[in-house]
Order: sequence, then C-alpha cells, then structure tokens
Amino acid sequence: MKFLLTRAKGSTQALAERLGVSRRTVERYRAGTLTTPQKRLQAALVEETESEWQPQVRAQARAAAATSRGMMVDVTAYFGFTCTGSSDDGRERQITTDISPTYVKQILELQEAGATEDGSE
Repeated sequence: MKFLLTRAKGSTQALAERLGVSRRTVERYRAGTLTTPQKRLQAALVEETESEWQPQVRAQARAAAATSRGMMVDVTAYFGFTCTGSSDDGRERQITTDISPTYVKQILELQEAGATEDGSE
C-alpha cells in the first residue's frame, strides 16, 4: 500500500482528503517515519487501492493478454455417454488450453459489451 502513496496522482493534500487523514500523516507515511498506520488509515488505504490501483492493473493485464501473450483457460467439462455400467460412462475432465491474443481480444471485447456465456446480452 505504500506503493499507492508514492505513486498517487495529485497533491499530498488531495490524497490526504481522499484517505480522511492529515496531509502530514501522508507525508510521514511516504517518508517511512510512519510504518504502521492506524486501523482507520489502513482501511482507507485498502479502499483507495482497490478503487484506484486495481482497475489499472486489470486493464494492463487485459491489454497484454489481447496483444502479446494471450491467456490460459482452465475449465471442467463433462464428456462421455450416459449409459451406466459401461467404460463409456461420462466423466468430468479438467481441460487447460492456451488462447491466442487474437481470440482473447475478441473475448474481452464481448465481455465488455455485456455478453454472457449463454449468448444473451
């Protein structure tokens, strides 16, 4: 969470106001003289990190997956027949596959547009 305070956009005062603490508290935390924040500051840091920093991290990961590295998908699927007592009985299987960046981009665009697994929007 110290990362948030050192990389925060805007003034120290603006960050302090968003966190609900004094400007001096933010300055001390940035300087390393305040190493264990009070519970209220700790909760505010968690909330600020989740609302500001996490979306940026997700966006960077999505962009990398859609342009250069793709992604791995792990699913559980049911294969086989439904007759009982046969070696062909249905079985659950774990399937892991690599998806190319081209398809990742399409999947992410559909997801952002509100598409669902059953095809409804």
